[in-house]
Amino acid sequence: MSLRQFEYALAVAEEGSVTAAAELLHVAQPSVSQQIRGLERELGVELFARTPTGLVPTLVGRAFLREAEVAVSASRRARATARAGADELVGEVVVAAQMGFGTRQLPGALGALRRRFPRLEVSVFEEPSSAELERLCRRGVLDLALMAACERSPADAHLLGGEEFVVVLAAGHPLLAADRVQLRDLAGEPWVRFDRDSALDAVLLDVLRRNDLAPVTAARVSQTATAVRWAAQGLGVTLVPASAVPDGHEHLVRPVSPAVSQPVIAVLRSGPGPAGAALLDLLGKETWSASAPFSPVT
Repeated sequence: MSLRQFEYALAVAEEGSVTAAAELLHVAQPSVSQQIRGLERELGVELFARTPTGLVPTLVGRAFLREAEVAVSASRRARATARAGADELVGEVVVAAQMGFGTRQLPGALGALRRRFPRLEVSVFEEPSSAELERLCRRGVLDLALMAACERSPADAHLLGGEEFVVVLAAGHPLLAADRVQLRDLAGEPWVRFDRDSALDAVLLDVLRRNDLAPVTAARVSQTATAVRWAAQGLGVTLVPASAVPDGHEHLVRPVSPAVSQPVIAVLRSGPGPAGAALLDLLGKETWSASAPFSPVT
């Protein structure tokens, strides 16, 4: 196996087809097809299911792609370190955020980072699973991660502030008349929830149980924006970080009582480079909600 094969497989997963992956990579389509077939033969597994709408990673394919991303990211960082000059950063910085965290703050900080280092490539993704995010941090895959809890030392973990959670209601819902929604008043409401292994669903379940509310599930989604839009259409109510509410839906949002919030912790990779340190500094200048002091798990 080679890093080129890993990069080709990741491109196919991202684009959903060999043709689109070849265009993205600026190579011939047969080359991509050949590399993917060779990789599957060498591994003895099928990485992609061929469907009418395109190529979709299989269960084992998704597991393989996570490890391939680790290898490719490490290779890119190594190349960037070797090429970096004294006055300008080049290469890639990899950032991950717990789903819904930093939706308003990351774009401004990343824009400032790119203006400072215009040859720096930024890769950002949301990770719904807090356990997977912690695993990626431990493995050194990420230059910086935003999460609610971690097991890192104070030297690696930096409290930026907090994320307040808000409830999203459908237009015309009677509870919109209140400035703040009492959680007990949501008894009997159906909920638009998140994937079972996501940190956001864990927050919702904890809130419901602490307030003696039954988790009546109307639907499950994978993205905060989808949850907000479905709640706005009356499918059910949902609970999301305030910064994750898409533009145009603010009038359907209310804070809750008792208040629900989580700390936002920026975790730097061990032995961080100047790009990660610069991004941390820029994120610290963004506006965050107040949060309780953070103590890393020991």
